[in-house]
Amino acid sequence: MSIESDMFTEADGEPVAVDNPSGKSDVLLVCEHASLRLPERYGDLGLSQDALTSHIAWDPGALDVARRMSKSLDATLIHQRFSRLLYDCNRPPESPAAIRDVSEVFRIPGNENLTEAERSRRTTGLYLPFQGRIRDEIAARRDAGRQTVLVTVHSFTPVYFGKQREVEIGILHDTDARLADRMLEAAADTSLYRVMRNEPYGPADGVTHTLELHALPAGLLNVMIEIRNDLIADDNGQDVAADFLSGLLRESLTKIHG
Repeated sequence: MSIESDMFTEADGEPVAVDNPSGKSDVLLVCEHASLRLPERYGDLGLSQDALTSHIAWDPGALDVARRMSKSLDATLIHQRFSRLLYDCNRPPESPAAIRDVSEVFRIPGNENLTEAERSRRTTGLYLPFQGRIRDEIAARRDAGRQTVLVTVHSFTPVYFGKQREVEIGILHDTDARLADRMLEAAADTSLYRVMRNEPYGPADGVTHTLELHALPAGLLNVMIEIRNDLIADDNGQDVAADFLSGLLRESLTKIHG
């Protein structure tokens, strides 16, 4: 039995999903923290139901917004099908944040004292297929003479360790700020959201791994979007956020490409 198959049952299915694979847009949407699901063999990792449905397990609302953006932009969307409690696919294997045994106020018993074999199993079963699918999609586009604009979609909590966050939408970037700059310019006059640069996280927090891995070495336009999750808790909020962000991307890419 392979490491990959040892993680999942047939009922679990594949670790990576692709929506709108034939999308015509240059934009490639990615949602690393799309799901709160755990494979059958991992049970509940010793966590309460409240913890299993909280932000430590996934980014609530992020996939719903990303799917709406995929439809609006006609963009391909790649997303993870299992919880970041097992492995955070926006972190490299050497990062302590890839598999946490404590997240915010929660201990994660099922992640404590892991063997190197288990860490390798999760890396091979979750991280490598996910980032590999992004790599393959970008390579296929390049071979077909197509451009790729890499856009990752996340959500964050209104309150973190008791502190209220002022930002409502974060436009994040690493060393390449071309797309982020244009999006922030386009959002400057909006009264709909409080939009800020590299908030509530930034590159120093290690959150730009997917961008660093795929976009920066190839010079691809890229951005990471963070949305406060109370604003996208229902269909209306998700519709509004997706329309706003799709509009920002269209306007910004038009300005960049002329």
